[in-house]
Amino acid sequence: MEIKAEFLLPTKELRKDIPFFTNTLKMKMDMIYPADNPTVAVFSGHGIRIRIDKEAIISPGKIRILCENPDEFASGKKILKAPNNTIIEIDEINPPVVLPTTKHSFVVKKLADQAPWIIGRAGMHYRDLIPDRLGGSIIASHIRIPDGGPVPDMVHYHSVGFQLIFCYKGWVDLVYEDQGEPLRLHAGNCVIQPPEIRHQVLYASDNIEVIEIGVPADHITTIDHKMELPNKTINKNRRFKGQKFVHHKAEEAQWEKFRVPGFISRDTGISQNTQNVAGVHIIRPENNKSPETYHDSDILFNFVMEGTMVLSGEGKEPFKLSPGDAFVIPPKMRTQYKDFSKDLELLEVSLPGKFKTYY
Repeated sequence: MEIKAEFLLPTKELRKDIPFFTNTLKMKMDMIYPADNPTVAVFSGHGIRIRIDKEAIISPGKIRILCENPDEFASGKKILKAPNNTIIEIDEINPPVVLPTTKHSFVVKKLADQAPWIIGRAGMHYRDLIPDRLGGSIIASHIRIPDGGPVPDMVHYHSVGFQLIFCYKGWVDLVYEDQGEPLRLHAGNCVIQPPEIRHQVLYASDNIEVIEIGVPADHITTIDHKMELPNKTINKNRRFKGQKFVHHKAEEAQWEKFRVPGFISRDTGISQNTQNVAGVHIIRPENNKSPETYHDSDILFNFVMEGTMVLSGEGKEPFKLSPGDAFVIPPKMRTQYKDFSKDLELLEVSLPGKFKTYY
């Protein structure tokens, strides 16, 4: 059964619209009638079908045409008006990701504050860990799926500068473009989703919880209706916009001295595979003392996974932190990790991946 859909637009004089839609907008005229005094014409192109009807009593509307080279379409004009008063906007089909300038601030977000969980894409529950989003430069979400089972997700990709998925509790099955069969992401492990890599969430355990970091905060998610995953190509060395897919596994990692004295960390290898766009460490105390420090990273985010600690910052009252709490330390601000329990474990995400720490 064949089905076609059309957008209906009005006109006062169809003869003036025909050259505009065929020549200027490069659409094909599929139909016109009556022959002796045309009042209706149908045009198709650029993925849409338009019916222009002289008897239609509606507003002129707006059409957006997206192209790889907007300067080469319609003589470089970005906004046009058709003879029937329809507005035409010309824009890029794949606009570059714009990273806003970070508006630095000291942020502490406590789980005990009982901020609302928002139901987002594919029925997942979202909790915002950086409410001010540092001026739109980053979004950090605590995501949970209360009931395990198949996830109603589709193959999609994100237009981002950086994206991390860290499994906090439970496990989740994921599949990625060019990476072979689906993988199971266990608690304590993480993946980065390089820009525009196609992927799909398949199945989740009961009470799965993940931490998702996205840069910038507002980014586009696009559904890919054509690709099926897993796809036939396997190329684990492929770079997507300069970044390689990473699946960090805790059991394969080595613990080393951390940038903050008194702690050790396991490096996920994300800094190397993103060409220093971002770094991700899991941190534990090595002893019971740590000095006051400051850093020159643009963004430094932490999430408390286990244990407790006190975060002391210059000019601020100390914060006692526990699992589920998050904090952001701006550059040049002196802080100190104090009174931490032996089982303390932090997830640290930095942009860029390498930066200096002073103490």
